[in-house]
Amino acid sequence: MTEQQPEYVWAYSDEKPKRGRTWLIVGLAVAAVVIAALVFWLFLRPGAPLASATPTASATPSASVSPSASASATESATPSAAPSEAPEPSMTPVTTPPPPVDPSMGAFRGQVGGWLNDALTGLDIVADSKGSDAVPVVDNLRDDAQRLAEVPAPSSISSDWNKAVSDYSGRLTELRKAVSSGSDVSVDAARVSAQRLRELVGL
Repeated sequence: MTEQQPEYVWAYSDEKPKRGRTWLIVGLAVAAVVIAALVFWLFLRPGAPLASATPTASATPSASVSPSASASATESATPSAAPSEAPEPSMTPVTTPPPPVDPSMGAFRGQVGGWLNDALTGLDIVADSKGSDAVPVVDNLRDDAQRLAEVPAPSSISSDWNKAVSDYSGRLTELRKAVSSGSDVSVDAARVSAQRLRELVGL
C-alpha cells in the first residue's frame, strides 16, 4: 500500500501588499511641488530678491503691488522683446560763421599803436648800431610786422593798411639782409613805411 502524497495547492496570501512604495511616490510628488513653489517664490514672483537682479522692462515698483499675481509673474519672467534704444543725437546743422565785426578806428589804434611806436624806436636803435648787433632788433621788428598783418583793420582803411604793412615787411627784410652782410645800413625806407602806417591809424 503506497503512501498518499500531499497535494500542493497554490493559494494567495492573505497579507496585504506593503504600502511603503505608495508613500514613497506620494512623498516624491509632494517634494516636487514644494521645490516648484520654492523656485517660483525665489525667481518668478514679482519683487523676488533674485528676480530683481536680472534687468527686465517691467521691473517697476508698481509691478510688485499688482493685484494679478499671474499677470505680474508673466511680465517679470519674460523680458521685453525689443529693448529701448538710446535716441540718436540730433545732427547740429552746419552754419557759416558770422562775418567778423568791423572794429572801430579807436579800438584798432589801441591794438596796433604799441607796435608802431616800437617800430620807430627800434629803427633808431638799428641806425645807431654797428654790424650784427642790430640783427636781434630787426628780428623783433619783423615779428611785430607779422602781428600788424594779423590784426583785422577797419573796412575804411583795410585795403591801404594791408598794402602798407606788406611794404613795411619788405623794407624790414631788406634791412635784415643789409645788417647780416655788414654792408651800409639805411633805415630811411623802413622809417617811411612805418610812418605811413602810423598816419593811417591817426598816430
